[in-house]
Amino acid sequence: MVIASIDIQKGKVVQLKQGNELIIQRDNADELAAEFNRYGEVAVIDLDAAMGKGSNLDMIKPLLRTAECRVGGGIKTAQQANELISLGAGKIIVGSGAFRNPAKKGAGINGGEFDVNKAFLEEISKKIGRERLIVAVDARIVKPGMNEIVVDGWKTPTGLDLIEAARAVEPFAGELLFTCVEREGTLTGIDLDPVRQLREAVKCQITVAGGVSTLNEIEQIAALNCDVQLGMALYTGKINLADAFAVSLNWKKGQQQITDNGEKGNSAPQRTESSPLLPVIVQSPDGQVVMTGFTDKTALDETFKRGNVCFHSRTRNKLWMKGENSGNVLKLVKLRADCDRDAILATARPQGPVCHTGAWSCFAADREYSLEYLQEIIHERFKNPAPGSYTATLDEELVREKVLEEARELCSAKTRDEIIWETADLLYFSTVLLTRAGVSVQEILDELDRRHKK
Repeated sequence: MVIASIDIQKGKVVQLKQGNELIIQRDNADELAAEFNRYGEVAVIDLDAAMGKGSNLDMIKPLLRTAECRVGGGIKTAQQANELISLGAGKIIVGSGAFRNPAKKGAGINGGEFDVNKAFLEEISKKIGRERLIVAVDARIVKPGMNEIVVDGWKTPTGLDLIEAARAVEPFAGELLFTCVEREGTLTGIDLDPVRQLREAVKCQITVAGGVSTLNEIEQIAALNCDVQLGMALYTGKINLADAFAVSLNWKKGQQQITDNGEKGNSAPQRTESSPLLPVIVQSPDGQVVMTGFTDKTALDETFKRGNVCFHSRTRNKLWMKGENSGNVLKLVKLRADCDRDAILATARPQGPVCHTGAWSCFAADREYSLEYLQEIIHERFKNPAPGSYTATLDEELVREKVLEEARELCSAKTRDEIIWETADLLYFSTVLLTRAGVSVQEILDELDRRHKK
């Protein structure tokens, strides 16, 4: 997986060289998060919080529902971590707090307080789940084969060995984020030796950052079964995210035989050739699987360029964009690789029936009813009112009256059937009210998710 980084300092998106020299500054965090999310998770780092100089939480909050975010920077308590999860963060990154143990001040390495803070890590791990905790093992080379953990925005050496520290924190974390500090922001290339040592030392997932500047490096990191986090190379245009996503996939496992029988009714001889293909599972934004297909590197590139999901047609042995004739294209939302990077999950918005039979999907004749589907229907009724449409007549005053009326009727319902009927009425009118107010059903679900995770 390729992870794009959004580092925030003083309310701006920045890229720093060696953690202190400002190289790039931008003010379009929302746009960046939405764009980066098409290719993978987004790392949102509050640099001010990490350096103890303030907080950018108000700026970060909306990003957590815009994209699948992993959040780090100055997280010192399990409560802080859980609050970010409740706001929509998928994972939490902790750094300095993992290696500063106040209980051992004066007794730790070099007489300091630096030691793996197992109590702190255990508390966070239990609170949010080990699979959601990432520990940043930022390290600097002190001698060949020896890398030292650094904290406080990479300014403070700890005396802790990278490999020993990584092994000590692994029981509490589902992932490690390794930054090659002396290469960070320099575009001079990643030092793969500590990456290899780290990969041999632990079994958990590893994400690598610091100096990555070429697609070949991403390919090498992926071959080590590690993910990569991009910053400076991405913002300077040295690396394109679409290309990075493609090279991070395991195309070797996608080698297979393609059989081309020609067009229907064509008596051309059968042709077989070797080509790397990976399966693509397509789902709608509400999680309903609509079709499967295969992609090669060309189709993947066209998917990102066109914004519509493209495939490699095995029967015709050519590029094929779903809906290129019917107009029922699949509008791309995001792509995700599976854990082995040999299959792709595409989230897309179908612009009509997906199956060639005219069915909603290749697995079901009709679309499953959901609150999102209900809101789409209501929105269409308002946008293009049909003669006699009741929904189109529901102005602001009337719909609020109906919500109150249906709430009272639901509270008075006695039988099971009455409760079902009145609840359906209340959900319908409530969704009309939301739609008129410009509030999406997803925003309501996000709020319920936040409360559930508090």
